[in-house]
Amino acid sequence: MRSGEPGERPVSPVNVTFLGMPATRPFPRNAARAVRDSQLRFNLRKATRTIRARRASVVAEVPDWAALRDAGRAIKEHTLRNLDRYLLQLEEAVTAAGGHVHWAADAAEANEIVAGLVKATGETEVVKVKSMATQEIGLNEALLEHGITAYETDLAELIVQLGDDRPSHILVPAIHRNRAEIREIFAGRMAGWGRPAPEDLTDDPAALAEAARLHLRERFLKTKVAISGANFAVAETGTLVVLESEGNGRMCLTLPTTLISVVGIEKVLPSWRDLEVFLQLLPRSSTGERMNPYTSMWTGATEGQEFHLVLLDNGRTRVLADEVGRQALRCIRCSACLNVCPVYERTGGHAYGSVYPGPIGAILTPQLRGMSSELDRSLPYASSLCGACYDVCPVAIDIPSVLVDLRARSPHPWPERAGMAAAGWVLRRSGRLARMQRIGGRLRNLAPRRLPGPLAAWTDTRDLPEIPRESFRDWWDRTDGGRR
Repeated sequence: MRSGEPGERPVSPVNVTFLGMPATRPFPRNAARAVRDSQLRFNLRKATRTIRARRASVVAEVPDWAALRDAGRAIKEHTLRNLDRYLLQLEEAVTAAGGHVHWAADAAEANEIVAGLVKATGETEVVKVKSMATQEIGLNEALLEHGITAYETDLAELIVQLGDDRPSHILVPAIHRNRAEIREIFAGRMAGWGRPAPEDLTDDPAALAEAARLHLRERFLKTKVAISGANFAVAETGTLVVLESEGNGRMCLTLPTTLISVVGIEKVLPSWRDLEVFLQLLPRSSTGERMNPYTSMWTGATEGQEFHLVLLDNGRTRVLADEVGRQALRCIRCSACLNVCPVYERTGGHAYGSVYPGPIGAILTPQLRGMSSELDRSLPYASSLCGACYDVCPVAIDIPSVLVDLRARSPHPWPERAGMAAAGWVLRRSGRLARMQRIGGRLRNLAPRRLPGPLAAWTDTRDLPEIPRESFRDWWDRTDGGRR
């Protein structure tokens, strides 16, 4: 049942039952803590329901939305299957336009490249426009080790940074904060990072935005190096594209004398014509707008600015080789799947322990990082498999199918393996299945209503189906298929 529908069952704080996953694994522990925070759940519920209502409204205006969505899926799938060719074309175009292209196999290499580029300028401060790739590789922390301070300029990222917090949402990193909390963060922490907040600052949204604007404007005017991500990179021309809602990104991209863009290799698109499709899909799916307020595009080095493009792998090639999991690389980071997910709405992004939260994070993170840690093995279970994420995905990523595939790869406890082996033994032969059905029918009154031991958590929140007195097979034989 999807969140918000009539008859929705309340979520219990102790409901940590995930089939095949012990309750001691990280995600259910994190989720249990999150759902006990009533303020967090209120903030998440209000924000996600508002965003998805806006999305539904603007999507309904597009008569060919299904065809547009299919076009986005097809473009992304074609690009991924020819990624080597388009990446080389992108490198050639960026270089021809005066830019410099660097290849990073993993997070450590990317961080070293960026740190080296910043140090070469002699600067010790950089401004950043929101980039999930830099969060993925821990760039801010890596730069700090080299004596370089990174200042976030996206409003929500600024809130997170000032609050010593972590992002909780792909599109709205501070979704878990309300305006009273933001006012306290600005009043208490802004002075330590630059221009202080006004002494009479209130929690009025306009006042908070003005305080952030004045604080960031001072930073923009004196910082010489910027670091960005990119929503898309057009191989045909070497053009990078950033979509944002506040204008901070445009300041970050144009004022500094050195611009370094860290971009995942999956962000490439073949041509400008392909970009047109995604400039329709992304705004409607993310912010619920017909078009993005600020769309910035640049090609190579412009107006005397030195430009560096760092193309990041960091596990993406491994994901690309997976026939099932590859589709996760189609993601355009719109966050539509988070806003409809009943699990995310109750737990928030911190429970996922990754820069990529929600349904897309549950399939992308374990593939990028591997499933060696307990957290990454638990993420494929952080879903109800309701399919709402697939319904809203603008590039038709079948997230439930990838989740099931990843669950199959995750190590399973021996009782579950034994149970599956026994079920397989019975189901392989129709005669065995028939005998077990008859035995089950005769012993139906002895079947427990609640499973024993550690399995009890499953039946604490679910009803076991009643065993019928007669199997369908026996009914069919007795009635000749219902004819007598």
